[in-house]
Amino acid sequence: MSENNDFIYGIHPVEEALNNPDVGVEKIYMRQGLKHSKVSTLHELASARRVPIVETPGKKLFEMVGKVNDQGVVAQLSGVVYTELEDWLSQTDVSGKPVVLVLSEIEDTHNFGAILRSAAAAETAAVIVPKHRQAPVNATVFKTSAGTAGMVPIIRVTNINQSIELLKEHGFWFAALDGNSEKTIWQEDFDAPMGIVIGSEGTGIRQKTAELCDFSLSIPVSPKVESLNASVSAAIVLFEIRRKRLSQ
Repeated sequence: MSENNDFIYGIHPVEEALNNPDVGVEKIYMRQGLKHSKVSTLHELASARRVPIVETPGKKLFEMVGKVNDQGVVAQLSGVVYTELEDWLSQTDVSGKPVVLVLSEIEDTHNFGAILRSAAAAETAAVIVPKHRQAPVNATVFKTSAGTAGMVPIIRVTNINQSIELLKEHGFWFAALDGNSEKTIWQEDFDAPMGIVIGSEGTGIRQKTAELCDFSLSIPVSPKVESLNASVSAAIVLFEIRRKRLSQ
């Protein structure tokens, strides 16, 4: 579990967190006298999960999260529950050709949150992240993901390369997203259990990790544009896979 205690704010993000059993919610702070159609829903969800709601002066909420549109609701997170790779594999039907996204040191929290949102929307089977040099699932990630953090299993591993090798033993094929690759995502059929590896903007994919991949793929972009950021790249490739599979 994440060790990061953090706050999220706003009625919809807090409701999403309460609806997601993989997101730990410690406590909810609600502005005194708050009137909103969702107040009773929040109370019901919090009661079901035994999360205390504390009525709090608006000044106290400001001290917690600053000058933001908190809508009178702030939740303290205890973190997202991470999934163990071996547990995930034991519960996954590889014959269904699942797609996993492997993030190689994505340290920007906004990018990470956007990637999790795209992964959830594209029905990605899991997102694998390293324990080190990786953005935590904190309030910024949760807000950027629009509450989808935790909808897709997040697998945190000590060694990305060993995890790729294990998945390959279970029938997965791995593609490194590389802007210099001659083969594009349009030319790949993705007709197998797939792992897509995306590197950070700064250093890209580590050499050993890239060597473990079965092939590399690029996203066709205008020569006037040098590259796309990690979250945009992830969204494009995940939805290209989804488009091809839905059309089969």
